[in-house]
This record gives sequence, C-alpha cells and structure tokens, in this order.
Amino acid sequence: MGNLLKDIRKGRENRSLYLRGILPYLFALGCARAWVTLAVAAPALALPAAFDLHDIFDYAFCLISIAVALAARRLLPLNATGWMRAASAALMVAASLCLIAVGIGLVAGPAAIALVAAGAAAGGAGFGLFLLLWAEVLSCISLICIFLYTTASQLVAVVCVFFCDGLDDLRVACALVILPPVALLCLRRAFSALPVADRPSPVIPKFTYPWKIFVLLALYSFAYGLRQHQLAAGAGMHSSVSTAIVMAVLFASAYFFSNRFNIGTLYRSPLVLIVCGFLLVPVEGVFGTAASSYLISMSYSLVGIIVALLLYDISKRLGVTVVIFAAIKGAEQVFVIWGKGVAEAMVAAGMNAGAQDAVIAVAVVAMMLAATLILLSEKELASRWGVRILDAGGLVEKTPEELRRDERAAELAEHARLTPRETEILALVAQGKNGPAIMQELFIAEGTFKAHMSHIYEKCGVANRRELVALLGA
Repeated sequence: MGNLLKDIRKGRENRSLYLRGILPYLFALGCARAWVTLAVAAPALALPAAFDLHDIFDYAFCLISIAVALAARRLLPLNATGWMRAASAALMVAASLCLIAVGIGLVAGPAAIALVAAGAAAGGAGFGLFLLLWAEVLSCISLICIFLYTTASQLVAVVCVFFCDGLDDLRVACALVILPPVALLCLRRAFSALPVADRPSPVIPKFTYPWKIFVLLALYSFAYGLRQHQLAAGAGMHSSVSTAIVMAVLFASAYFFSNRFNIGTLYRSPLVLIVCGFLLVPVEGVFGTAASSYLISMSYSLVGIIVALLLYDISKRLGVTVVIFAAIKGAEQVFVIWGKGVAEAMVAAGMNAGAQDAVIAVAVVAMMLAATLILLSEKELASRWGVRILDAGGLVEKTPEELRRDERAAELAEHARLTPRETEILALVAQGKNGPAIMQELFIAEGTFKAHMSHIYEKCGVANRRELVALLGA
C-alpha cells in the first residue's frame, strides 16, 4: 500500500512535466480522428450505400503511406515546410465538401456516387498524410509523453464524436469542414514549440526494418478484419466506446504509475483479448455480440498503440525517422480490408453462419499461434532493434547520470566476469535499491541473494556494500 501511494504521488509530481504543452497534441489527433469517424467510419450524414465508403478511404490511406515511404528521402522532414500540412488539410476539407454535397441532397444519382467515392479517396489520402506528420512531430518528445498524449487525444476524439453525433445536418457539415484545419493548425503549433535542436533530421542512416513487429500487426489486422463487419454498436477501431475504455485505462495507468507501468505485460495482453473475443463468437446467440465485439476491438486498439510505441522507441534508438515506420504501419491497414473481404466472400459463397464461425475460429487460432511465436522472441527486439521499453518503468527515460551509472555497472560486471544473475543484482544495487527490494523484484530468497552478493564482493575486490557502491560511483 505504501508503494502504491508513493507511485501515485510520484505521478502527481511529474504531472507538470509530462503534461506540459499537451494541448496542441491533444486537439491535433483528437480532431482528426473525430473527423474520420464522423465522415467515414460512422458517417453522420446520409450517404449512398452502393459501395463500402470505408474501403475506398482505407485503400487511399494505404497508397499515400506507401508513396511517402518510397519518397521519404526527398520529403523529409515533412513538417519543415507548410506545404505538406496544407495538402493534408486541403484533401480532408475537399473530402468533407464532397460528402456534404451528397449528404444534404445537393447532388443525387450517379454523380452522387462518384462524388462520395472521390471524397472518400481524398479523405484517406489527407488523413494518411496527417498521421505521418503527427508521427514525425511526436517522435521529438519523450516516450512517456508520446504514450500519454496519444491515449489522451484518442479520448478527446471519442468525446468530440459523442457531442457531434446528435447534431442536425447543417451543424455536422460545419464540424466536418472545421475539424481538419483545426487539427493541422494544432499540429503546426506543436511543431513550432519544439526546440530547434530536437526537430527531426532529414538524414536516414542504414537500418534493418523491425519486420517481426510489422508481421505481428498484420496478423492482428487481418483477424480484426474478419470480424469487422459484424461488430456490435460501440465497438470498433475508431472513436468508439471500446477505444475510450482502452485509452482511459492506459492513460491512467501510465500517468499514476509511470515508474511501474509494464509495457512488457501490455505487449502480450492483446493476444488474450482477441482469443477470448473469438472464443465467444460461437455463443453469441446466448450472450449477444457485445462481449466478443468489445474484446476483439480492444485487442486491436491495444496492439496498434503498442506497435506504435515500439516503433517510436526503435526510431529513437537507431536514429531513424519514425515516418518510414509509420508509413509501413499505415499501409498495413490493407490487411483489415483483406480480412473483411474474406469474411464477405464466405457469405457470398452461401456458407452458413456456423460454418463461417468455425472457419474464422480456425484461421484466428493459426494466426495467433504465429503471433505467439513472435511474442516469445521479444528478446530479439532489444538485441536487434534496440527496444528498451518492455520492462517495468521502461517508458520513463533515464537521465544522463542514470545512464552513466548503468554503463559503469555494465563495465564492472564485464571486468569482474559476473554471471547474468549477478549482473542483474549489481545493476539494481547501482540504482540504489536495497536487499528486500532486489529480492522482491528478482523473486529470489534471502539466502540466495546473500550468496550472490558475497560472490559479487569477491569478484569485484570489495569487502562490503558501501565499498561496492563507491566503486560504482553511485
């Protein structure tokens, strides 16, 4: 209980540091995501149902992401000039005008269908550019702030959609036109507030793509797509109730318990949620679709933010612009479309609901087995791509003094030829932790701990803890 209260107090002490300058970030992504929901994901205006508006939007989103990834060396940094932001805003506003013209009845017939298709394509391209601009700005701040700002802004989007949902067509039309420029202006404000030294570099060094992370996201995207067309009301990947639940829990956890918040545990949790969600599908006739829909949606929202966080961490460690990673992540939206296409193909083939559920369940089990293999090899994320946030408190970046202390402990461990367990204990001693805290963290008995400490003293040539601490410079 004492540790819990201590962590809460620590979170409050860091509030001014973590949330300083949050407002531009909050409303940039919040307004943009709210716009997507009102325009395309859950259209607030009555639009022709001749085709799936969301598919056109998603394909345009994927194509612009791929285009930016291929031309990254010529375009970076994206926020250095205003033309990219202007292009994003113009595309989203143009999409809004197309949808409004059809939604309020100014255009009808075949022309209306063509206009809606053009609007969806423009909107997908504009939103794709916005997310890449957003990712580039966000990569310049600390990981804990990235996490807090992203989760909080998605909560803002849900609130914005909630208040816009009951408006008449005229007011919805105004919101659709106003939200994109507000989002881009807030993003510009966030970029302008960055110190010049912290702004993104146009240089792209050689690097290896973290393909395991992309494969993991692709598996979850395809699984989500298999069920997307049958999700219950309030569930979904955009500004829905399920998104609000996930983001509220994540924000509160990281804000109050940043020193203990464990991304490693979070990294494995979507697997449990999505498996449980699909296991409930066969009994939806008894329990309804809400439980399975919410679990599947929450798993996808969770894996999306975890993957983004891992990519930001890799970007910082390797000195690679996050735009390239974010572009590939955006392009993987195509797996959602393909998953939905497979489900629709089964319906078109006349397969009954029971057979569909069985086939989808088998497919998801196979994909989750593959995902499990990727999850179990998380050590490679650290050794190969530099991921350092999967431990408890990994979101909180260390000070230069703490980094020097850790380097000294690592050098001493190597020089003294300590075992892996002795090296772990030495690192915790260097952090100032006492015996009981180390035993609790490593789940070892007091006798085992004392034996390890005795070996450490002997190998390092010291007589007691005080001399060891002095040797570490801690």
